[in-house]
Amino acid sequence: MEWLMAEEARNGTWVREFILEGFPVDEHLRILFFLVHLLAYLASLMGNTLIISITCMDHRLQTPMYFFLSTFSFVECCFITTVIPQLLAIFLSGRQTISFVACFTQAFVFFFLGATVFFLMAVLSLDRYLAICKPLHYPTIMNPRMCFLLGTVCLVLGFLFMSGPVVMLSQSSYCGPNVIPHFFCDFGPLANLSCSDTRSVEMLFFNLALIVLFSSLLIAIFAYSNIVVTIVRLPSARERQRAFSTCSSHLIVLSLMYGSCVFIYMKPKQTSRLDTNREAALVNTVVTPLLNPVIYTLRNKQVHQALRDTLSRVQLHRYQRGNAPSL
Repeated sequence: MEWLMAEEARNGTWVREFILEGFPVDEHLRILFFLVHLLAYLASLMGNTLIISITCMDHRLQTPMYFFLSTFSFVECCFITTVIPQLLAIFLSGRQTISFVACFTQAFVFFFLGATVFFLMAVLSLDRYLAICKPLHYPTIMNPRMCFLLGTVCLVLGFLFMSGPVVMLSQSSYCGPNVIPHFFCDFGPLANLSCSDTRSVEMLFFNLALIVLFSSLLIAIFAYSNIVVTIVRLPSARERQRAFSTCSSHLIVLSLMYGSCVFIYMKPKQTSRLDTNREAALVNTVVTPLLNPVIYTLRNKQVHQALRDTLSRVQLHRYQRGNAPSL
């Protein structure tokens, strides 16, 4: 027994598992919260899966914009699946235990995919800027090779920015307690439970999160400000109204995502405001993934037409199968 304790101390941890506390919800409200979040999760998955499927099936949607949107939808599906099933389990049966390795794996995947989402949103904004403000140069710049390169760069940057702080935090000592006041393994609660001095790791995470958020935000502001200037110059009032309606929807999603992340992560000491961080985290993990499919594509006339054509082909195929002569 003493040998095992010495081995654990040498590895920098005493804690073998964490307990995810989730939300302090009354017993009679658990099922209601479970159903609401389950429906939101399924709707997000269905909406994003529909975007990926319709983009692959309809050749008219195989353009740079829909390539980035389908990539965005795929990453979004993986992102919410990292944490929402565990939240649903907490609503059903209360506190959930998670092993030390699984907890830090979840934290890494969450932040890696989260950073990738922000970089992809910046690329989407840049794509719309080029399409609206530089239409003559757009086909040359956004060729298939460039699209694949930008998508890969977003993934690589997300991995590089978020792997360091999470790996460094996992090397800290954890000697108890092991209760995380959250529904997933977030950086702040994990830093708060560490017995080591985590100030340097927290500062590194703060600086990297600052770069991810504000570099992507500056690109989005640059793109949409130029788009607005171009829209104002449109001769038709109806075209201006339609364009502003689309842009305003995009900006609502951007405001929700950036606002919640700035509130949660833009503080040098991650261990402050842990209780309010749980509610703010629901914006990025439940609300915006539910809104993104509706705002970015399902309101689009091209997508509506592609859906109608796909349904027509399916109905025609069924009709032909039903009327085929039997042998």
